[in-house]
Amino acid sequence: MTEITFDDFQKVEIRVGRVLRTEPYPEARKPAIKLWIDFGPELGERKSSAQLTRHYTPESLVGRQVMAVVNFPPRQIGKFRSEVLVLGVPDDDGEVVLIRPDMDVPLGGRLF
Repeated sequence: MTEITFDDFQKVEIRVGRVLRTEPYPEARKPAIKLWIDFGPELGERKSSAQLTRHYTPESLVGRQVMAVVNFPPRQIGKFRSEVLVLGVPDDDGEVVLIRPDMDVPLGGRLF
């Protein structure tokens, strides 16, 4: 594991957002879900493609708060442009389980 400084950590913008809408993304190389996420008035709405199909349906994600890195450059995922990286951790099978606040918090709040 490479150590980083606190200044390095401060460069990563991890913010809370609320999933506004979703769509299945079966054309992706690995099954994924397209997400449109509201990060509040400062950042607005951003898109993401996430490989969440093992534990989540598109419908189950709408309204849920999620944590995401918002200052990576956008990535082209097939025909979809992903603007943020939604964060999760692997379960025992290596499938994504989302990281989220355990209570509602203001949109756009930064992880510290």
